[in-house]
Amino acid sequence: MMATVDLAAGGAPLTVLSEDEQMFRDLVRQFAEDEVRPRVHAMDEAQKMDPALIPQFFELGLMGIEVPEEFGGTGSSFFTAALVVEELSRVDASVGVLVDVQNTLVNNAFLRWGSDELKTKYLPQLCAEKVGAYALSEAGSGSDAFALATRATKVDGGFRLTGRKLWITNGAEAEVFIVFANVDPSAGYRGITAFIVEKGFDGFSVGKKEDKLGIRASSTTELILEDVFVPAGNVLGEVGKGYKTAIETLNEGRIGIGAQMIGIGTGALEATIRYVQEREQFGKKIGDFQGVQFQIAQMAVELEAARLMVYNAARLKDAGQPFLQEAAMAKLFSSQVAQRIASTCIDLYGGYGFTREYPVEKFYRDSKIGTIYEGTSNMQLNTIAKNLMK
Repeated sequence: MMATVDLAAGGAPLTVLSEDEQMFRDLVRQFAEDEVRPRVHAMDEAQKMDPALIPQFFELGLMGIEVPEEFGGTGSSFFTAALVVEELSRVDASVGVLVDVQNTLVNNAFLRWGSDELKTKYLPQLCAEKVGAYALSEAGSGSDAFALATRATKVDGGFRLTGRKLWITNGAEAEVFIVFANVDPSAGYRGITAFIVEKGFDGFSVGKKEDKLGIRASSTTELILEDVFVPAGNVLGEVGKGYKTAIETLNEGRIGIGAQMIGIGTGALEATIRYVQEREQFGKKIGDFQGVQFQIAQMAVELEAARLMVYNAARLKDAGQPFLQEAAMAKLFSSQVAQRIASTCIDLYGGYGFTREYPVEKFYRDSKIGTIYEGTSNMQLNTIAKNLMK
């Protein structure tokens, strides 16, 4: 039975896990250690997800965590999805974000906005075999998400989409895409509509793959839409209401990114605690120096604070309570903490930390994306400030 707290009444967030949550987390942790960790360095160097891993994500039920069992999912909670992303990111944030996008963006959008027909058609595929992607950003449409230029023209039986999307996570692996386009530019953001596009649709192609600083095994690609016909039944939600789908789905997705960041911080800190208890200088372990111990303690405190914020936002979402401000705070703070921890860990490793032979430089590179995607830190501050000033 899940442990609960009256979040609406201002109860403290819980780090206590239910028996089912604990078991699932332990299963994912073992999988990450056994199957992901041996591949991390090679995937980072190759800038490619090992294709042997993806079928295992489906077999373990990691690609449909919140999806009801009737559609082939695990039927679990959003909080459980956050735990999974945290555990995978503790070993490799690239793996963490592939699973995160599938669950907190793609599946969530189908569950909340999809017609019965769309759910019945696509959710079983997304749970069993097909990776999904969420295509909102464009060259001139980043933080200003509603400046998108991709157009959708109404035709008999559906729409024709033309435009280009950039920075699309899972672009190389995905077969199902949620694509945002404007059906009526004169209406501004009120013309934005979400469409379900399959990789095999005529006129659709995956373009350039970005060469990135971090999460290098996670594909980030361009999408090219050249007069792509999309059936009317593949509109996700209502025509002209895609802006609402985008905003509300990203609010949930930010919690997943927070989970990724605390996973990165945990992985870096654990590696460093082991290292300082092995490395000797001046005749003793460097972990015996009080100055080092204080840095370890400070990192642990900040990491736990970030974890509590992420867990609280996830519990609020599951409880059906407002979570906009809590999600923005959790993403903002956890991304800051992940960078600080990874940077300090490199300092404690010394020269070794600056090399790719040891894991902390990768945690440092991976942590940077947390301040950028699914809403930059400035956009999180803007959201928090507006909410406070209402």
